[in-house]
Amino acid sequence: MCGISGFIPTNNLKNKNLINISSSMTDSLIHRGPDAHGNWIEEKNRLVFGFRRLAIQDLSSAGDQPMHSHTNRFVIIFNGEIYNHLEMRKDINFAMKGNFEWKGSSDTETILASIEVWGIEEMLKKLHGMFAIAIFDKKLNRLTLARDRMGEKPLYFGVVDGSFVFASELKAIKRFPNFNNLICRKSLAKYLEYNFVPSPLCIYQNIYKLNPGSIIDINILSESFQCSNQRKFWQINMNANFVDALDDNENTIQKIEQSLKKVIKNQMLSDVPLGAFLSGGVDSSLIVSLMQSCSLNRVKTFTVGFEESTFDESPHAKLVANHLNTDHTEMILDSKSAQNVIYDLPHIYDEPFADSSQIPTYLVSSIAKQKVTVALSGDGGDEVFGGYNRYIWAPRIWKNINRVPVTLRPLIFKILNSFPKFGLSNLQKFINITQSKAGGIQTISNKFTKFQRLVQSSSQKNFYNNLLSQWPDLTSLVQGISSDDLIFDEDIYENFPENQFFSDNFVMSMMDADSVHYLPDDVLCKVDRASMANSLETRAPFLDHELIELARRLPNSLIINNGVGKIALRKILYKYVPKHLIERPKTGFSIPIADWLRGPLREWAEDNLSETRIKSEGYLNQELISLIWQQHISGRYDWSDRLWGILMFQSWLKDN
Repeated sequence: MCGISGFIPTNNLKNKNLINISSSMTDSLIHRGPDAHGNWIEEKNRLVFGFRRLAIQDLSSAGDQPMHSHTNRFVIIFNGEIYNHLEMRKDINFAMKGNFEWKGSSDTETILASIEVWGIEEMLKKLHGMFAIAIFDKKLNRLTLARDRMGEKPLYFGVVDGSFVFASELKAIKRFPNFNNLICRKSLAKYLEYNFVPSPLCIYQNIYKLNPGSIIDINILSESFQCSNQRKFWQINMNANFVDALDDNENTIQKIEQSLKKVIKNQMLSDVPLGAFLSGGVDSSLIVSLMQSCSLNRVKTFTVGFEESTFDESPHAKLVANHLNTDHTEMILDSKSAQNVIYDLPHIYDEPFADSSQIPTYLVSSIAKQKVTVALSGDGGDEVFGGYNRYIWAPRIWKNINRVPVTLRPLIFKILNSFPKFGLSNLQKFINITQSKAGGIQTISNKFTKFQRLVQSSSQKNFYNNLLSQWPDLTSLVQGISSDDLIFDEDIYENFPENQFFSDNFVMSMMDADSVHYLPDDVLCKVDRASMANSLETRAPFLDHELIELARRLPNSLIINNGVGKIALRKILYKYVPKHLIERPKTGFSIPIADWLRGPLREWAEDNLSETRIKSEGYLNQELISLIWQQHISGRYDWSDRLWGILMFQSWLKDN
């Protein structure tokens, strides 16, 4: 795993030391690559590559980058791991009739050789793995950027002071001379809607994220750089009706198990110590079970627990670890240790990012790094095999809403809005009902507020977006934007929920939408930054594209059945782990952020929500924020998701 950066300099940099600029950019990525570094300048100073290396395969200098192809036509910098590169080498040797001399055993060299045999786009289609790649074709004077299919590895690009720049993280781009790109208010609004900045947007103007499964080409001789010409080399087969759909039988379960086991074997390939995250849930328990079945040694497993028993899943993880006889390590998290991490979050994530499970993810990565350099995770299992609770209850609610004519739904909203919410809060306290959910404790008042918004939904697409959105009206929260500013129709914004295609199969549509939106921009962003901040590489077997394509052929009965999700995975898991160790309500990797904001984090929160500060900054509506803060600390509402998004922006803004 590595960090990459580069730029196409304009004339105003001709008197600058380009190597020094490149070194400064890559030095900011040392956490992504502490083992080696390198820089390269095109012979006429029209392109510069920078690189930091975390050595995983071929630890020798033969794996160093930037790397040149055998013909010297192509130069590459590459962040990621290619799990099938040894098989690709066999195909290359066959295509070259054995007349190819390998210099080392790195997957980077395999990629370069593949380009010379098949070309860039065909090479990308053959890769199994995660990657962010920059390739320069000397013959065509063309720079190509590419990002893996599911978005496991990040890649930012754009224009700074007239020069084209790109990097694994924004902190490298911000090292570029004369960086003064303004905050993009449209991106800020979208961030507050979802608690992450969705691709291809970036918090800064004129900077973008490359969409998953996409390529962009840049002519280095051009005087202006177009950042909107992204194209796909792969995408999820949205709502496809497969002719060869699988049946609900034991053969199908065996096929999924064999495919997953093959992926895990490939992803266990490493020249450095390797382990796995283990929460005790279906996904991580299955990954660890199959890892242990493939290994002669005890798999090293890691988990984080909480002092608050409502949120603590570490006992479940320990039971699974004991059953599988793994070498298990756990860490118990309290509010003080969490608070220590909070101050580092703006630097770790570069952009505002507000999935509060970023804190335990960072800490479990830090304890894993003490013993291993690579860790496998269960990320993607929910999106690929149907694990989120909303896949179960959302279609039921939508079915009932859809019985009401669209024209009458605003009227129903008005009626519901007239209900006294204070009475609901009192009812909450009287009957003392709380229910766990990812991100905190959700009260009756919160559920009622969410239901009000869902009632107004005019379509499945609108319903899904209302499920994910934190705010009903972003124009009232973010200053200086209108509703027209938040319409994104271009093809490169196709991963936005409002631009998704929804079919009659609502569950599959939500899974597809999550896979191209929530998964890369929230889940994978969270894990990548948290792990790489600790120089730890993470791998996600569920995100193998052939496994995903196989899962899309499953019948509904193996996805969700009788109110239970991930049926196919459960059937496999129970061959290795007793059912009673797994079956319990799904909570997610959540932390007690709602209570912490009312208690040990209150002073920090109120400092960031200062009336004077918010007004002087001029980005947010201070009166609205003050209102929800008072409602939250009173205990009548749980606005922790909204508040965490605002707090992470305020903390980021202060740091930047």
